[in-house]
Amino acid sequence: MARPEKIRLGEILVQQNLITADDLEKSLDEQKRTGRKLGRIFVDKGYVTEMQISEALARQLKVPFIDLQQFSTKPEVINKLPEAQARRLRCAVLADKGSSYLVGMVDPTDLFAYDELVRLLHRDIELAVIQESALLLLIDRNYRRTDEISNLALELGQDLGESAIDFAAMGMGGSAEEAPVVKLLQTIFEDAVQVRASDIHIEPQEQRLHIRFRIDGVMHLQTEADLKIASALALRLKLMSGLDISEKRLPQDGRFAVKVKNQPVDVRISSMPTQYGEAVVMRLLIQNTSGFSLEKLGMPADMLARFRKLIHRPSGMVLVTGPTGSGKTTTLYAALNELNSTSNKIITVEDPVEYRLSGINQVQVNDKIDLTFSRVLRSTLRQDPDIILVGEMRDQETAQIGLRAAMTGHLVLSTLHTNDAISTPIRMIDMGAPRYMVAMSILAVVAQRLLRLVCEGCAETYTPEPFEHAWLKHELGNTVEQHRYVHGKGCSMCNGTGYQGRVGVYELLEMNNQLIDAASNHDPNHFIKLAREHMADKTLRKSAVDLVIAKRTTIAEAMRISNQFEE
Repeated sequence: MARPEKIRLGEILVQQNLITADDLEKSLDEQKRTGRKLGRIFVDKGYVTEMQISEALARQLKVPFIDLQQFSTKPEVINKLPEAQARRLRCAVLADKGSSYLVGMVDPTDLFAYDELVRLLHRDIELAVIQESALLLLIDRNYRRTDEISNLALELGQDLGESAIDFAAMGMGGSAEEAPVVKLLQTIFEDAVQVRASDIHIEPQEQRLHIRFRIDGVMHLQTEADLKIASALALRLKLMSGLDISEKRLPQDGRFAVKVKNQPVDVRISSMPTQYGEAVVMRLLIQNTSGFSLEKLGMPADMLARFRKLIHRPSGMVLVTGPTGSGKTTTLYAALNELNSTSNKIITVEDPVEYRLSGINQVQVNDKIDLTFSRVLRSTLRQDPDIILVGEMRDQETAQIGLRAAMTGHLVLSTLHTNDAISTPIRMIDMGAPRYMVAMSILAVVAQRLLRLVCEGCAETYTPEPFEHAWLKHELGNTVEQHRYVHGKGCSMCNGTGYQGRVGVYELLEMNNQLIDAASNHDPNHFIKLAREHMADKTLRKSAVDLVIAKRTTIAEAMRISNQFEE
């Protein structure tokens, strides 16, 4: 392909009537002041979308526009260009055509980038226009740190040799940044954040050390390494989190903060002695509180309206329930974010404090000094709060104090580990809370799970397997044939899994007078029967099936989620 000509983006957009001359003049003035890219200024000001800019460039240059979400790529082709150059030149090799490469560029008019590509690839180039946001996502998904992690682990193993090394002294030394163990951990964290992993698992096995990531709720093996580096990693992580490095026989919990590519990440760490050494699990909490919004939870519109009305009540208790990792904390923080104002005094009692919210008083429970949930909660009530968040209803005393606070003019938000919304009031009674307090205090219970979404880049129509068809037939009856179903075949955008991202599925049990009377009754079956009638088809299972019908998830994923709350 011939070398593209230098053209001006602003003039193209004016010629194609996408922006006005006045818009261009204002944007050029801002570019002079800030030095930002002109295209980004157009998008931020709302003059055009990123897609419109890309399509306008493609029309002007008479080259194709490629939507990376719909384009299938191969990692070995993308890796023809090193990651550093792909990010710097804002481009990616999309296809190998034998005598030439198809290369997607955000700005094909960048002649410097084009000349650099020709020099790096040593082959003819066919240009296409791509969106910058899609390119960054593609780069993050494809340029994994697997090889680098494996090489650093190998380097660390060679450095250790067969002799014992005082890693504590190494960690305290001035050259810690150069230590292979630090480089390895830094690379692991960068890779984990890049692929949106929620947890990092470092697990010594009989022969090898396994490093695994949990991505979208599912475990993936990142790499295997020499077993002898396990103790070095565990020791370094203990030093970082202030744990007792001499204690290897008992479990320990801690936390520390790291900066990954200028992004603050809080890390909760748990060490556990196993047969072959200390296993370490780290939960990654990216401190981005702007993401805490009720609209982003994925609740159906009617349920969201009811939930929003409930959390604006002046008193009562709202419980969010589900297993570990089901997004309960995110739901509660989204509620707090909405309620957070200068007219409300909000206190949280948590173990641990997972996210920091400005304007809220957050208290960390510490059992070692007898700073328990119940003790903090009693003191909290003397601090004149309007809203209290209790991280978890763990015991009878905490439950009773929380219920009493809800009855005496406070809004109390908390979590509980139960399978569904209906069983939650019964569980509170089983914990020893008086029936009348449970009946009178609980406003509503939200039960939730996180369900994986089909990758938009590789979604395709799918014929259900016989067992899936039978399950759907049970849920949908005779309407099962009226819908089309999808799954992801696997692509570079989703690391071959067919899924990308997760969304919540919810059910909401709102207490009414009939249910309050039933909860006060000594027969729990009476309450359960009435609650089921009240919930009707507004259950977790129904929410999952709705997402299947909407082609947002697979039948297999809906079945997996449903199996978690089978009777």
